[in-house]
Amino acid sequence: MSSQAHPDIPAPLANLKIQHTKIFINNEWHNSVSGKKFPVLNPATEEVICHVEEGDKADVDKAVKAARQAFQIGSPWRTMDASERGRLLNKLADLIERDRLLLATMESCNAGKLFSHAYLMDLGGCIKGLKYCAGWADKIHGQTIPSDGDLFTFTRREPIGVCGQIIPWNFPLVMLIWKLGPALSCGNTVIIKPAEQTPLTALHVASLVVEAGFPPGVVNIIPGYGPTAGAAISSHMDIDKVAFTGSTQVGKLIKEAAGKSNLKRVTLELGGKSPCIVFADADLDSAIEFAHQGLFYHQGQCCVAASRLFVEESIYDEFVRRSVERAKKYVLGNPLNSGITQGPQIDKEQHDKILDLIESGKKEGAKLECGGGRWGNKGYFVQPTVFSNVTDEMRIAKEEIFGPVQQIMKFKSLDDVIKRANNTTYGLAAGVFTKDLDKAITISSALQAGVVWVNCYMVLSAQCPFGGFKMSGNGREMGEHGIYEYTELKTVAMKISQKNS
Repeated sequence: MSSQAHPDIPAPLANLKIQHTKIFINNEWHNSVSGKKFPVLNPATEEVICHVEEGDKADVDKAVKAARQAFQIGSPWRTMDASERGRLLNKLADLIERDRLLLATMESCNAGKLFSHAYLMDLGGCIKGLKYCAGWADKIHGQTIPSDGDLFTFTRREPIGVCGQIIPWNFPLVMLIWKLGPALSCGNTVIIKPAEQTPLTALHVASLVVEAGFPPGVVNIIPGYGPTAGAAISSHMDIDKVAFTGSTQVGKLIKEAAGKSNLKRVTLELGGKSPCIVFADADLDSAIEFAHQGLFYHQGQCCVAASRLFVEESIYDEFVRRSVERAKKYVLGNPLNSGITQGPQIDKEQHDKILDLIESGKKEGAKLECGGGRWGNKGYFVQPTVFSNVTDEMRIAKEEIFGPVQQIMKFKSLDDVIKRANNTTYGLAAGVFTKDLDKAITISSALQAGVVWVNCYMVLSAQCPFGGFKMSGNGREMGEHGIYEYTELKTVAMKISQKNS
C-alpha cells in the first residue's frame, strides 16, 4: 500500500521537529547520569535525526526508585479508583489520536515504515489497543470460593508492582502500547526501555503521559542499549516483572538474569519461523496475496512473518510464478514519499545479516527467482527476494531472516506437512489455506503455534491473546490473558462463626 492508496491519509508532516530526547523519570526530563548521548538514524538516508540521552544502570536505578515510590501503599496511584485509571488510559489514547500525524511521521522517519502503514495500521492499532486496556481497568475481578469449613474465601487480582518493559524496533509504538496498556490497567508502575534504534515515538508518548495526568513515577522511559540499560532492568533486585519482545537469543539472557537476581516474573514474545501451508483446494488469489503480505509486510521485519511457505505440489509452479510477479511490483525508496511501497531495513547490522542469509540460499542450492541483493547506494534497502526449491535443512528455511526474503517449499501429504511445519524450535504463528473444513481444523489443532490463521494471515487485534509456544516465548500479550499477566492472584480465607451454603 502506498501513501496515496487511501483517501483518509494526510501527507506526512513536512517539518518534523524532535522535541523530546531526554530520559523520562518521575514525569520530568533528565540528562543521563553518565553524560553520554547516542545518535538516532533515519534508515532510509543513513542520516542522524538527533542525539538522545543514553541511559544505563544508574538511570535505571533512579527510575526504579521513582516507580517504587509511586507504587507505595497510600500513594495517589495505589489509592486511585480503577475507573479513574481507565479514564487516564482513555485520555492518553485521545492524545495519541490528536498527535497521530506527528507520531506517524516520526515512526516513518525513525523506523523506516511506510508512512501509510504507520498512520493507518500502527497508530490505529495503538489507539484501539489503549482503549481496550482502558476498558479492563475496572473489570479485573476475583471470585468467592466455597471452601471447606467455616470460612469465607475469596480471591483478589492485585498489581505485581514495578514492571520493566523492553521494546523492539520493528513496531516501536504498537509494542510500547501492548506493554504499557495492560500494566497500567492493572495498577502497576513501569520502566520502559525503547530499542536504541527507535526511541523517538516512546519519548513523545512520555510527554503525553504527563499531559494526560498520570501521577509522577507511574511511567518512566529510559532510552539506551540492551547490554547496559536492558541488562540493568533484567537483573534489578527491585523490579518485580520484566516483559520483553525481541529475539530468542536476548530472551534467554533476560530469563537467565531474572533467575539469577530475584526470580522476577517474566513474559517473553520472541522470534519465529512461522509455517504457512497452502493446499491445492485453497482460493489461490487470496492465498498468494496473504502469503505475500505475511512475509513482505514492513520489509519482512515481523516476528510472525510467513517465512516457511509450504505449497502443495500440484499448484507449486503456478504459486511460485505468481508470487514472483507480485514481489516484482515493489517501488523502493524513502517511506515518507507517496508511491513508495517498500522502505529500508532498520540498520546496517540487520541489512548485512539479511544479505548473508540470501547468499547462503544461493550457495545451498535454492533457486533465486528474483531480487537477491541490496538496492541503491544509500539507505539499508534489500531487493524483494523470492527463493523456490527450498528444502528444510537450508539456513534460509531454519533461521529467522527478518527481511524481504520469501522461501517457497513443496509438500505432498497432510501428515508430511504437519511434521515439517512443527520441526522447528519456534512456535509463534502459522497459516493454513484450504476450503476443506476438516483439513483446517485438523491442521490448526496439530500446529504448535500460539496463533493459527485460517484463510488469512497476520490479523491481530487487541482483544485476542498473542504469544508463542516453545522458544517463541512465555505468556501472552493483550486480550484477557494478556491483562492477567500483569496481576498476582491472592487467596484470602477468613474464619467466620458459621457459614451459609
